[in-house]
Amino acid sequence: VMRIATPCAQAAATATSEIPILITAVTDPVEAGVAESMERPNTNVTGTTDMNPIKEQLELILEIDPDVKNIGVIYNSGEVNSVVQVDVAKSAAAELGVNIVEAVATNSSEVSTAAESLVGKADAIYVPTDNTVVTALRSVVRVAEDHDLPLVSGDVESVVNGAVATLGITYHGLGYQTGLMAAEVLRGADPATMPILGSTEFTYAINTTAAANMGLELPQGLIDRADEVYE
Repeated sequence: VMRIATPCAQAAATATSEIPILITAVTDPVEAGVAESMERPNTNVTGTTDMNPIKEQLELILEIDPDVKNIGVIYNSGEVNSVVQVDVAKSAAAELGVNIVEAVATNSSEVSTAAESLVGKADAIYVPTDNTVVTALRSVVRVAEDHDLPLVSGDVESVVNGAVATLGITYHGLGYQTGLMAAEVLRGADPATMPILGSTEFTYAINTTAAANMGLELPQGLIDRADEVYE
């Protein structure tokens, strides 16, 4: 018997059982309390993390618009995965010489208001891999388009749905990696000793229509090196 768990709470609730648990898309399994370390969980839990290359994603914003000084981040403060990403973003922003402006949405109906709160405070918007915000991404896109704010996301799917760009993971690839690990467990591998893995390859994706709608002229170098271009 084996279980697959996505939400942190679901995984944490069963991490002390003897049933092997395979997690996927849990950004920080250690912070979520389901593993002692990424290298050696020492619990019945292993799997994959969807931690993004957050510093590189912020650098992407600055490549799109070098004049950006304040980056608005919309997230659900009740999601451990999101809080971890925002903390990483703050550290990365300090290194890059820009500021993070936080906007919190505790449910999808608050996302539009959170996005609107950034108008006049932020020069660009960054959306991490936050389930609450991604569910209501269209409302963020609308604010970005209305106020010519570059919108960069944490995942490729959000670029398909209206963000202008990302250097991000694909959840299809992450799920495939989790499946391979599940096969190892079924063959007898011990989750306690299996490192929790993240993506090793990321995709540059841009949406040229979204860029035009936000009043942006994308650097040719970014367009040239994009792995996926959406129109």
